[in-house]
Amino acid sequence: MSRSLKKGPYVNPRILKKIQALNPGDKTVIKVWDRACTITPEMVGYTFGVHNGKTHTPVLVVENMVGHKMGEFAPTKKFISHGGKMAKTDAKG
Repeated sequence: MSRSLKKGPYVNPRILKKIQALNPGDKTVIKVWDRACTITPEMVGYTFGVHNGKTHTPVLVVENMVGHKMGEFAPTKKFISHGGKMAKTDAKG
C-alpha cells in the first residue's frame, strides 16, 4: 500500500542534513540504512551507500531516480543460477 498523499513522501531529515553539509560535486559516499527513504531532487548527483543487509552498495543518484525508494537500487538477494545436470552441461560447452 502506498503512502498517503496528505502526508507526502518519507524523507529522513538526517540524510538531508548530510547532503547540505557536503560541497557540490563532492564524491564521498553517504552511508544510508534507511531503504524506505524517497529520493528527492536535492539528492541528485550524490553517491549513497545503501545497506542491503550485509554491505553498503554504492548508488549514484541520477535524475530518473527521483520519486523512487533508496532500497530499489540495492538488491538484498544474490541470484547465482539454477542447478541441475542440464545446467552443468550447458556451462561446459
